Amino acid sequence: MGRLSLRNPLATPEQIAESPSQRQGMSAKYEASMRSYGCHLIQASGTILCLPQLVMATAQVLLQRFYYLASIQDFPLRGIVLGTLFLACKTEENPQTIRNIINVVDIVVKRDRGYPEVVTDGYDSEYYELKNEMVIGEMQVLRRLAFNVQVELPYGLLANYLRSLELTDQERVPQLAWNYVNDLLRTPVYVCFQPETIACGAIFLAARECRVGLPTSPPWWAVFDANAEDVVQVAKAIRALQARKVPHIMPLSARELKMHGEGVLDEHVAQMRKEMRDKLDAEMKFASQEKNVDEGDGGGKRSQAEHVDDGARPKSRRGARDSTSRDHNRRRHTSSRSRDTRHSSYRPH
Repeated sequence: MGRLSLRNPLATPEQIAESPSQRQGMSAKYEASMRSYGCHLIQASGTILCLPQLVMATAQVLLQRFYYLASIQDFPLRGIVLGTLFLACKTEENPQTIRNIINVVDIVVKRDRGYPEVVTDGYDSEYYELKNEMVIGEMQVLRRLAFNVQVELPYGLLANYLRSLELTDQERVPQLAWNYVNDLLRTPVYVCFQPETIACGAIFLAARECRVGLPTSPPWWAVFDANAEDVVQVAKAIRALQARKVPHIMPLSARELKMHGEGVLDEHVAQMRKEMRDKLDAEMKFASQEKNVDEGDGGGKRSQAEHVDDGARPKSRRGARDSTSRDHNRRRHTSSRSRDTRHSSYRPH
């Protein structure tokens, strides 16, 4: 990953053979699962945030590039997921607030682990910890990639290639190829091959699955500046991804990485799941009791007030009019007597 250019920077053979995480003792299989789960978090969170596919794809490619320059042990997965998603929203001009990204990623993690899906309070220590991880993650991605966040994606090339090969009228090939391009984001393929090779690999496997013939004279992949061996490698990466199952409990922080090394991560997650559910049940029970008490007190006060008002208010509108008329007549009578008394007491001499 050298100089800045409009082409996607690719990992060197040495980086592909042994990544920084593998040099620190992580197996290649487990690192692939960690990368795949990080891309899953980005894709699921972006879907909830209604982000365009270009934003989610850019974030996943940045994550794959970063972990060829730094290790998961030094920079845990959660902070880099938050940082790359936040950065991709900026580069693709679809900005999102820090709080929205943090809340959605946190909800996706809780859903995967079976925790209660409670939104993090914006003023507690957990939220500020996630915010710090996001800021540090974004800064480290920019620093390690030397601010080269240019990502060229194969979606446009794929559409043009399908049209050129007259495959757009096929029932399944276009959608299947598009799905393969999205699935490959969870693999290091985007850091190993250029977009035209990725698009050709997706078309090759989709056409083979649907038993659709492709031109061989001249070879169709050569027309699109792709190498036959590389196209086959991309197709094999798709097959390998389909055969691999990624667990939904992966270490996301330095503390959880240590627990995974000690073999107690699953037990910790199960304990946290129980504690969070018990806490939520207790809070809901307390809120229900408070509501019942408030309704009881409010009902008693309303009944007492209605009782007092009923004793004071007239029984009907007619009774109210009669009462008003009697009061009016009484005032007129009193006023007349006062005037009569006043005039009768005056006696001129």
